[in-house]
Amino acid sequence: MSEEGLSKGAILMLALGQEEAAEVFKYLGPKDVQRLGSAMANLGNVSRAQIQGVLTDFHTQTEGRVSLADTDEYLRSVLKKALGDDKAAHLIDRILQGQDNAGIESLKWMDAPSVAEMIRNEHPQIIATIMVHLEPDHTSEILNLLPERLRNDVMLRIATLEGVQPMALRELNEVLTQLLSGSERGTKSKLGGVKTAADILNYMGGAIEASVLANIRDHDPDLAQGIQDQMFTFDNILELDDRSVQMLLREVQSESLIIALKGTSQEMREKIFKNMSSRAAEALKEDLEAKGPVRLSEVEAEQKEILKVVRKLADEGQIVMGGKGGDEGMIE
Repeated sequence: MSEEGLSKGAILMLALGQEEAAEVFKYLGPKDVQRLGSAMANLGNVSRAQIQGVLTDFHTQTEGRVSLADTDEYLRSVLKKALGDDKAAHLIDRILQGQDNAGIESLKWMDAPSVAEMIRNEHPQIIATIMVHLEPDHTSEILNLLPERLRNDVMLRIATLEGVQPMALRELNEVLTQLLSGSERGTKSKLGGVKTAADILNYMGGAIEASVLANIRDHDPDLAQGIQDQMFTFDNILELDDRSVQMLLREVQSESLIIALKGTSQEMREKIFKNMSSRAAEALKEDLEAKGPVRLSEVEAEQKEILKVVRKLADEGQIVMGGKGGDEGMIE
């Protein structure tokens, strides 16, 4: 959802009233609730004309809409025709499976420490099966809180997971002690695998990421290389085209960029400078020179935040990411 869309959504939710807004929130996922809630909290004063404009747009877009039956089968058919059986299968499972996985869905609303505490004593295969149903950044936070040996074992299982059978989903009901009906569909959901493992590792810090990859490499060098090839690291910004870098820079705060660029190659810095105005580039160069030593952990934290912006823009289809994979001290 664009910033303009969020702003309009926030105005609409405030205009609807508490009961109606609450009904709308029931149909949103955790991240959408958080983003829309933040937009509502930061909205400030809104003119009567703005409110009227949003309500008019909403009425125009929804006028004449009716509820249709048997949407599941219709959705399956449309996606398969549009994407082909293989590409559609994963998307269909992710869309429709949430109707059945009440237990797993509830974990998406819990903070990482709570989830980590709940699952830390479970079998690594069970943990891996749970993790592939969560968002990569959430999974990364949870795994960072687990013991190193367990974390490495779980990541190896995620990377080699070929799918989740309906019966396995039923067993998760016992693990989570909540209702989990399991999918009645005969085909397993296409979750897990190399790309999922890479997405999770993208959100981990450098030291932990290296440890996990080293463990996987000990078991299967080709698998580790496959995961690394799917990852997008800060250095991969060099592979973005100029338009994509310019879009990224519009979303990044200057102080964050200064810290993130400490210790990077001159090639990386030149890539950034060339996509800024000459005045902004000169100011950034001066700020980099004036900035004193920065801890590596701070550099990695800012780079991680910038990579979140990269992934957000990629998810929105505004940029196209490539991908391949890549110690505590002071960075001069």
